[in-house]
Amino acid sequence: MTVGEEMHALVRRLYPICRSITGDGVRRTLEIIAESIPLEVSEVPTGTQVLDWTVPQEWNIRDAYVKDAEGRRVIDFNASNLHVVGYSVPVSATMTLDELRGHLHTLPGQPGLVPYRTSYYVPTWGFCLSQETLDRMGPGPYEVVIDSTLADGHLTYGEYVVPGETADEVIVSCHTCHPSLANDNLAGIAVAVALARRLAERGPRHTYRFLFMPGTIGAITWLARNRERVDRIKHGLVLACAGDGGTLTYKRSRRGDAKIDRVAAHVLRDRPHTILDFSPYGYDERQFGSPGFNLPVGGLTRTTYAGYPEYHTSGDNPDFVLPEAMADTLDTLDEIVRILDTDRHYLNLSPYGEPQLGRRGLYGSLGGRSDTKQAQMAMLWVLNLSDGEHCLLDIAQRSALPFATVADAARALVSAGLLKEK
Repeated sequence: MTVGEEMHALVRRLYPICRSITGDGVRRTLEIIAESIPLEVSEVPTGTQVLDWTVPQEWNIRDAYVKDAEGRRVIDFNASNLHVVGYSVPVSATMTLDELRGHLHTLPGQPGLVPYRTSYYVPTWGFCLSQETLDRMGPGPYEVVIDSTLADGHLTYGEYVVPGETADEVIVSCHTCHPSLANDNLAGIAVAVALARRLAERGPRHTYRFLFMPGTIGAITWLARNRERVDRIKHGLVLACAGDGGTLTYKRSRRGDAKIDRVAAHVLRDRPHTILDFSPYGYDERQFGSPGFNLPVGGLTRTTYAGYPEYHTSGDNPDFVLPEAMADTLDTLDEIVRILDTDRHYLNLSPYGEPQLGRRGLYGSLGGRSDTKQAQMAMLWVLNLSDGEHCLLDIAQRSALPFATVADAARALVSAGLLKEK
């Protein structure tokens, strides 16, 4: 099984679980993730003050349906957990269609799809269904049941830390609050798990912290509980919509020119891509990038949120995400973190004139080969710009050479005694 197929299998396994910003669905999701990577799970009680927010009551649901007079489930939570508005309060009533209509949500422009709707902080209830189903419904009466609970409980999130050579941290964050939506964001979860396993196997330079938590309130809760240590975060990425067939999109951090922004742009330059400026709308990059924290955290997706017709609908199912697309997202992330871990500042130890590379065996003997010429050019660029102010990424960008070629040249020059790390 390829890594793409493994990630896709995880998406399929997680897909049926009803998740929200709190509740047993989030816990079950974290339990499954913990089969692949060891998670530290935190439970934050209802009522806890977190920055300007308060941890809400916990929501759980057992069943929900709308039955017609013959006892048939016209709308059935068991068929798809998207059929119930997230955080719906309990309901048990008999209603006509006219009485029920104000609690029904459809997509008239996409009549075959069921929308995803929530109401986390305003008590209400509702059902989501396809417009085609609504058009077939008669006047009623209908038995309407939502067997849910809203009670004091906890907000739950998981962390996995891959220790590095330094305490400086890179965070990779993805949200766990969406129910049966495969691209947004089960694909993001699956790619994060695969990246975490790769990093644990090879041992990184930075310490990598993977965060699996509900959107908005989860990031706010984590930040509130970690205010004293956020200065360790040197780079970060929020990962979402990682499995559709679109091209990659990077959203810059609030800083706009942070190292993570420059690394992402360098990695993406040889791939079809889009780069967006920061805006305070989107995923949790806006929490990490709020002005009080201003952390260097960008966002990586394929097609952006709301940028594909299946977004927040039943069309975002496991068939919509592609193993090869998730594998491409993973490889892109892997290249980004390799550059973050490899980038260094060096000093040229022979800065007066060009040192003689040939007598040190640093010029290739097969002159004329394109890869040999590229390696030679990389050495010249590294020597010329290694003044302690330019890092390897600066050199790769200015020379338009691959970062790996520049890093290889630096290693060769260090071995020859012509360069030292600052």
